[in-house]
Amino acid sequence: MPSLILVRHGQSQWNLENRFTGWWDVDLTEKGVAEATAAGELLAAKNLLPTCAFTSLQIRAIKTLHLALEACGRLWIPETKDWRLNERHYGGLTGLNKAETAEKHGEEQVHTWRRSFDIPPPGMEAGGPYDLAADARYAGIAIPDTESLKLTIERVLPYWESEILPVLASGETVIISAHGNSLRALVKHLSNISDDDITGLEIPTGQPIVYDFDANMQPGERHYLKDRADG
Repeated sequence: MPSLILVRHGQSQWNLENRFTGWWDVDLTEKGVAEATAAGELLAAKNLLPTCAFTSLQIRAIKTLHLALEACGRLWIPETKDWRLNERHYGGLTGLNKAETAEKHGEEQVHTWRRSFDIPPPGMEAGGPYDLAADARYAGIAIPDTESLKLTIERVLPYWESEILPVLASGETVIISAHGNSLRALVKHLSNISDDDITGLEIPTGQPIVYDFDANMQPGERHYLKDRADG
């Protein structure tokens, strides 16, 4: 039966610096590189070898995918990149330190922006330092100026239904390397998690989450792939 592997990118530099990242391109830290490699080594150890890959247009997810695939000997498999697997767009919060933002706007307000289901942060102003309008990878794409988790789900799920699910249904073992919120969107759908509960679900960096599907393409319970040392 088909299997789906979800991997959140390894730690990025802005994860380390506690900054809102969103669509901005930030590279992996040394720890992030190690997490991505360890994810691939774990896939090899469990003999769960991907045959097809999907990722976002963001370097931290792309590098995580490549490091993991190299570690399990699968760097050669077909790979598709698409903006709809990008992280949630944090709008005007992009680049800001989370603690400093809480001091400025209040912890309750920042918590609402981060964890509410359908309330987006303030929009990003055009022409600012993190404006992606001139980025070649997004040519022809209507770049959002901010997104809630709800809005993120509204772009991720149609892509899942139209592009990824048919590949999975054909019998492939699919790996998706993406981001905390784009993966949260998929987990919400696959595990039938409520709007209220999904906002509290943490997706760990570099730890594979696996869904096994039955003959009717219904997903089983999600499980985290761990080695024996992790329990």
